[in-house]
Amino acid sequence: MRTPHRIARTAALAVLASTFLFGTAVAAPAATAAPTVHSTVAMKIVGDICYSDLPSQAHDTLRLIEAGGPFPYPKDGTVFSNRESVLPKQSSGYYHEYTVKTPGSPDRGARRIVAGQKSQEDYYTGDHYATFDLVDRTC
Repeated sequence: MRTPHRIARTAALAVLASTFLFGTAVAAPAATAAPTVHSTVAMKIVGDICYSDLPSQAHDTLRLIEAGGPFPYPKDGTVFSNRESVLPKQSSGYYHEYTVKTPGSPDRGARRIVAGQKSQEDYYTGDHYATFDLVDRTC
């Protein structure tokens, strides 16, 4: 769980004040203890999305992936390197990305399907790799 910034600030100020006043740091109460650097980073989690909840353009992209193309954009099918480390860690070349058309967008837009090597291991992102949802084809 991520500690709200104002609680972290308050706890940090309490530790600094106790150091100044008493010469030693007095631990803040457990509920408001200052988080470590690692705990302030927002955890990125892969969720699930029902196939039926995907935009229709994502259905089109998934059909093209299953058929092996042809794909509308030159970058479709290129290796997705998972630099964001949101998806499960795999060897280089395991994931490939495909564009999900965005109506009205003058470019590729932010929506993608990232496909893993396993059958039907497809992840949808509508926010250009900030979050991913594993496509659940059973619903």
